[in-house]
Amino acid sequence: MTIRVAIVNDEELVMRGLAAMLNPRDEFDLVPDLAARPAVDIVLFDPLVSGPRDRTLEGLVADPHIAHVVVYTWNFQPWSAGEWIRQGATGYLSKGLPSATLVEALRAINAGRVIVAPGRHGAALSSDWAGQDQGLTEREAQVLSLIASGMTNLEVAEHINLSVNSVKSYIRSCYRKIDVDSRSQAVLWAVAHGLGGGHHVVPLPASASA
Repeated sequence: MTIRVAIVNDEELVMRGLAAMLNPRDEFDLVPDLAARPAVDIVLFDPLVSGPRDRTLEGLVADPHIAHVVVYTWNFQPWSAGEWIRQGATGYLSKGLPSATLVEALRAINAGRVIVAPGRHGAALSSDWAGQDQGLTEREAQVLSLIASGMTNLEVAEHINLSVNSVKSYIRSCYRKIDVDSRSQAVLWAVAHGLGGGHHVVPLPASASA
């Protein structure tokens, strides 16, 4: 099955790079001009690049000829993923993704999954975890899940191969994003949102981005 991909309002360098990654793969059809095709499977959109008024996230999401709109940006901020998804994006991808990871992400998005993929160090894909809508990264959701299951900071650190200081940093970040100021409140929030009582996030490799 051919996956029709378009990129809008972007620099020539990015367009050429995307073409170099997708054109050699028969399953992808890179559409050079969105207006030239009646239907597109995936549109890659960078909200920081200016363009025509109808080339906004809202306008693209509302277009019945576009199946999926993906925010594709150099300015990847994991905590903003939930907001873009709430606005209708079905993916939030870094322009720093290596070609193999980008291809995997586009395949998954075309299959109906919501994908968030940071580009640093070619980080692994993440999709659909509890707390995502609140802006939690997968690593933060994992840490919150583990403390909600009763682990101490040291036990969490040993379980996912991080330093205790890193775990504490993730916990503080979680507190800020879910608007709590104590461990007990965080645990209650985690349980209420499906991150407690055994609902653990699948561990990421130690090198994965937060």
